[in-house]
Amino acid sequence: MTIEINLLPWREEKRARRSKHFYMALGVAALLGIAGGYAMTWNYQQQAEVQRERNAYIEAQARQFDSAIREVGDLEKVRDQVVEKVGVFTELQNGRSQTVHVMSDLITSLEEGVHYTQFNRQGDSLRLSGRAEDNGQVSDQLRRLGAAASFTEPVLSGVEAEGGGERRSFSLSMSQRMPATHAETHADKSSGGTEEERP
Repeated sequence: MTIEINLLPWREEKRARRSKHFYMALGVAALLGIAGGYAMTWNYQQQAEVQRERNAYIEAQARQFDSAIREVGDLEKVRDQVVEKVGVFTELQNGRSQTVHVMSDLITSLEEGVHYTQFNRQGDSLRLSGRAEDNGQVSDQLRRLGAAASFTEPVLSGVEAEGGGERRSFSLSMSQRMPATHAETHADKSSGGTEEERP
């Protein structure tokens, strides 16, 4: 007696189980892929956010540095202005002191019988015009001006007779010494005078 076994339903069932396992594995893989992609995307977004925060911090610090640099530039301008003003004040003070010395030495060095008719000053250059009783007074006046602490050696520009007599009009030019030279000259004269007075 022959027994026939039909294996077709068993094979179909096995094929169905394999298909079901395959689709389940495929679904799990898809879910894992989606979850992994989402996780990577979230991670990249977090890194990008952190980088944006860093960039914002760097930009804020850069703006602070720019502001500080501008403040330093403004302070340097103020400092330069103050230095310039101090220089002007110092120059004016020195000029005032020099003018006092010049006028004092002009008066004290004036020879008897001589008087000035004109006085011009341009910077350190001085020009004088005056009258004297004779040529000897003109020479004496030149020597006295040359010995003054505020002036360099005077240069006689011209001498003219007035009215056909011995009276003379003269003009000369000289330069003003610096204040330090003025002080040194006074010191030299003082020390020289003391030595001359010693027996």
